[in-house]
Amino acid sequence: MKTTLELQTMQATYQEILEGKRPWTALGNFLNAWYAYHIGDRALLIQHPVQPPAEATPEQQRWAAFCAASVDYLCQIAGLSCPTWVHDPAYCLAEPWYYSLGAQKPDIRKRLEQETPEPFTKRNIFCGNRIFMNKYEEAPQRRSA
Repeated sequence: MKTTLELQTMQATYQEILEGKRPWTALGNFLNAWYAYHIGDRALLIQHPVQPPAEATPEQQRWAAFCAASVDYLCQIAGLSCPTWVHDPAYCLAEPWYYSLGAQKPDIRKRLEQETPEPFTKRNIFCGNRIFMNKYEEAPQRRSA
């Protein structure tokens, strides 16, 4: 088993976002660990909470909520117990965050509201249902089709 220092944990992922790494690069590295490199260590990848700064900017708060929603969502689809930290109300946004191309358009917002998985919507995040398409499972399915 790997140590948490060698794993791309969600906590480390959020820390990288705080340090200026492009969020989708950090999250992509986490997802590679989750889906491919450390499947047997998934509980270790999510055990520690993300830690927003005491005076978090709205952007930092949004990504903290997104990370918590991601863990909740990934645990649901993997059939794993979700760590309790993700249920902290601090990871819920006061204002809706629409994260998608064209999200300023009312019709896109409506679609996002309808399609976004519940772990995100309950935190006031609307990002659609393709946010975590699993390339490790999608590719073989497409080849066989």
